[in-house]
Amino acid sequence: MSAAARLRDRFRKSADKRLKLVGASGQLGYGVPDAAFQAALERAPDMIGADMGSTDIGPTFLGSGEMATAPEQTRRDLAKLLVGARKLDAPLIIGSAGSAGAGAHLDATLAMVREIAAEAGLSFRMAVIRSDISAAAVCAAIADGRVQSMGVLPDLTAEEAAASANLVGQAGTEAFVRALDLEPDIIIAGRACDTGIYAAIPEWLGFEPAAATHMAKIVECASLCCLPGGRDSILATLDGSGFELESMNPARAATPMSVAAHSLYEQGDPHRIIEPAGAVNVQNARYTALDARRTRVEGATWEPAAQLTIKLEGAALVGQRAVLLAGSADPRFIGRVQENLAEVEAVVRSLVCGPDEAPDYELFFRTYGLDAVFPWPSPPAHAPREIFILGECIAPTAARALAVVKSTKQYLLHHGFPGRLSTSGNIAFPFTPPELSAGPAYRFNVYHLMQVDDLAPYFPVELETV
Repeated sequence: MSAAARLRDRFRKSADKRLKLVGASGQLGYGVPDAAFQAALERAPDMIGADMGSTDIGPTFLGSGEMATAPEQTRRDLAKLLVGARKLDAPLIIGSAGSAGAGAHLDATLAMVREIAAEAGLSFRMAVIRSDISAAAVCAAIADGRVQSMGVLPDLTAEEAAASANLVGQAGTEAFVRALDLEPDIIIAGRACDTGIYAAIPEWLGFEPAAATHMAKIVECASLCCLPGGRDSILATLDGSGFELESMNPARAATPMSVAAHSLYEQGDPHRIIEPAGAVNVQNARYTALDARRTRVEGATWEPAAQLTIKLEGAALVGQRAVLLAGSADPRFIGRVQENLAEVEAVVRSLVCGPDEAPDYELFFRTYGLDAVFPWPSPPAHAPREIFILGECIAPTAARALAVVKSTKQYLLHHGFPGRLSTSGNIAFPFTPPELSAGPAYRFNVYHLMQVDDLAPYFPVELETV
């Protein structure tokens, strides 16, 4: 009997209708603190979950199909969770496999899981949820007026959808529940809503979606909801009216304020956690301290969606990137840095392009210490003692991008400007070469909602015996 089937049978027969769920990691692949995870296992949880992905890492990994995390550390984290879950015979659910959850990311994660199982002598039933969405399906929805902007990007066109190197949809709780119907030990999903990882087993066992989804929203980031926030594993205990939270690191406390604050995390609406099948309204939720480290949450309500939707994510290639790293402590250079950079850019354009040739590249500068992080409306009252300059070129080829930044480096180093005291030395480089190829550059070109009549066809589930 599989871990999922055994949990269902035990839950049906038991008078104790509480579930213990462990959020092992907020993003698997960056390391799982061992002491907290082992403490979680000692509490004999009913399931273990972890999210592996996010759009926080930017568009490059979705576009390229590569993992954002280091393979060695990713494999270490997967092994820790896999061995721990099998030791307890508890279901293990992982979402957004391999950082961005496209087919390449999912397949790379599955390969690691199979290798770990072979080395550790483990066998199990594994359900796999795929999240790739075809451009043809999206284009058909665009034609039917069923794709809408989320306010970040303009209305989606068929051309943009077709330009995506990878196009995925976020699977919700529904897909994980269908996977559980196959009675697996482990579920590995492509791109997925973080909440689906933890809300699926409760809903599969008959819990109402409000408390289950609210709980899932909190535990998917592990102990980030605590004071001080961290990535240690967290334990949630769910019952018929609410849930309790406890970090597995005794130095972290889940307080009413910290947990309530995390309910707002990544939400455009402070009162509603929006999912494909509906929304959790937390406006009247109550957060009560059980002691100095634990909080109980009750009072969320569920609002079924009038229209099912899938959040789409896509990334398109824009070119090859090269960067230039430089700094300055010359007050005369810093005093007119924007003019200097504009003048250098014009000189470089005249050198790397022909007289009648339009630039085939884009060259940007970010001046850290002045306005690189935030576009301040006015300069600082007092100029900084030193600044860091990041030059970025995006061009059709890596060689072209590197050629542009190499010329930029040389003419930035020797640029003549009013008040200059030396012919060089106005710019410093942290190392040589200061020009680096940074690989392909991508942009998010799809970040939209697609209306659907049924979620299941977009997230097929496969079952594999490992």
